[in-house]
Amino acid sequence: MTVPASSPFMQQWQLPALGHENLQLVQVPIPEPGRGQVLVRVHAASLNYRDLLILRDGMGMVPTLPLVPGSDMAGEVVALGPGVSEFAVGDAVISTFFAGWQDGVQPRTSLPLGSPGPGMLSEYVVLGEDNLVAAPLRLDFAQASTLTCAGATAWFALAESAPTRPGDTVVIMGTGGVALFAMQIAHAQGARVVVVSGSDDKLARAAQLGADHGIHRHRTPDWAAEVRALTGGRGADHVLELAGGDNFGRSLSALAQGGRVSVIGNLQGDELRGSVYPLLLGRATVQGIGVAHRRALQDLVRAVDWLKLQPVIDSEYALADLPAALEHLERGAFGKLVLRMR
Repeated sequence: MTVPASSPFMQQWQLPALGHENLQLVQVPIPEPGRGQVLVRVHAASLNYRDLLILRDGMGMVPTLPLVPGSDMAGEVVALGPGVSEFAVGDAVISTFFAGWQDGVQPRTSLPLGSPGPGMLSEYVVLGEDNLVAAPLRLDFAQASTLTCAGATAWFALAESAPTRPGDTVVIMGTGGVALFAMQIAHAQGARVVVVSGSDDKLARAAQLGADHGIHRHRTPDWAAEVRALTGGRGADHVLELAGGDNFGRSLSALAQGGRVSVIGNLQGDELRGSVYPLLLGRATVQGIGVAHRRALQDLVRAVDWLKLQPVIDSEYALADLPAALEHLERGAFGKLVLRMR
């Protein structure tokens, strides 16, 4: 199908060699959708810390270069390939994080977008219709673009792999995109939410968004003991571990018996360190969370509309300002950073 555009070309960020200093904003032809595919005009794309790692060194992979970075986008369907039945021109959609993972156990053949799968930092993208989800009705494109990775990761940890019960205590590390989604979801599930951060300002803002308790990790380095004090000695039912390294040991120590640690982030490197005794004596469960499948993202979209969840966006940037957005991402943000295409 002919692409409806005033120009046959579009802007796209490409990385011809590893290192974010090598990023190039180039003009390339607008692709046309094939069978079962959808052409989407991208309106917004959100960034993840994963994007920094891929640009820096491939995140342990050997990527095919040049690569187009970015996994999260929201946009409008502008053309359909033959055989597409789920979407129509004009529909608002968001990308799934994995191509080829619909539900259940993750297939080995599934690919995350942004490397090794196709990247989203482009004015137009072509994706299979099963790699798209209808966007929430109540969010704009910038807000909707934050659900693909950060929102779906928090949802998978709290509502898919281990549903939270009213009265549970959920501890969340930091105030990034995943953390703030997790805070809102856990609060909506009826949990007591404890946020651990190194910033008084961010703890105050988290409290305004519904966090029940805030712990300053620098002033209270043994934050696990503080969690136990807040819970009358019982401990937390669930800790969302977004730091890794030595913090993992404190997450185990903070748990109630039979509690769970969801390992999501690795800001302190690629190791988890801690004593085995809290794990064994506390009969703890440790779960790795690697975003979510398409069906879970669809569930999240319904929850966003029903619960009126509000994605937290720290700042928005123009597409051409990706380098500045990446610098902001490396400094740390309260919530998400989003690129607006126009």
